[in-house]
Amino acid sequence: MTTRTHDVYTHGHHESVLRSHRWRTAENSAGYLLPALAPGQRLLDVGCGPGTVTVDLASRVAPGDVVGVDRSAAVLAVATEHAAEKGAANVRFEVGDAYALEFEDDTFDVVHAHQVLQHLTDPVAALREMRRVTRPGGVVAVRDADYAGMTWYPAHPGLDEWQALYHEVTQANGAEADAGRRLLSWVRQAGFDPAGVAPGAGVWCYATPEDRTWWASLWADRCVASNFAVQAMGHHLADEVALELLADAWREWGTSPDGWFMVPHGEVLARA
Repeated sequence: MTTRTHDVYTHGHHESVLRSHRWRTAENSAGYLLPALAPGQRLLDVGCGPGTVTVDLASRVAPGDVVGVDRSAAVLAVATEHAAEKGAANVRFEVGDAYALEFEDDTFDVVHAHQVLQHLTDPVAALREMRRVTRPGGVVAVRDADYAGMTWYPAHPGLDEWQALYHEVTQANGAEADAGRRLLSWVRQAGFDPAGVAPGAGVWCYATPEDRTWWASLWADRCVASNFAVQAMGHHLADEVALELLADAWREWGTSPDGWFMVPHGEVLARA
């Protein structure tokens, strides 16, 4: 298996990251794909993480086979345990590389990647590989956040600094934090027929007291304990004191009864 070792996953798999990933479901993270699913389809989930979305998708294409791939064997162990708990007998998980998927051409009816392309140094190459393993007439579905489009209320200078630092870290990693707005362009560059491409957008919104507290808490933890913190310091973009101040800013924002945070995503369905 060929792996591009220069690709860096900005978030890593710290508990604060998995806390966010485990919240994701097919409904809140792949709603744009659901109308294209049918029982019996074979589906590949690229960059599946802890598998919550994968298992949800598997329930919609059962008895069709579903495979989730990720670079991290540790997170795949979490995914396998989740699938067993849910009784998802039609899904399995494998270590895999988005640039070199170990499947024959035209293997899957659906290839899905959620919040993956933003972390790659060559997202167009990954899309070409996803297209290769999708049967003619099948669909490649990609969804990615757009960090520059994130907005919140009330204004907080600490969150402005967090947003700027996140862009600096991802740029140092050779990745693209604002992937959402670029998905259509990347899909076109990957050679998909424009007539079979359906672009769109979706959002996450955190505004209830519970959602706001949860979102602020996990980002406060990410600022000091996840790979994002390690990389910010490793690239000499922030020190421990600066990161602690960002964490404090998140916690302070999270206490506001008026707090509202919106995460926009680009979404594309592309026929192979």
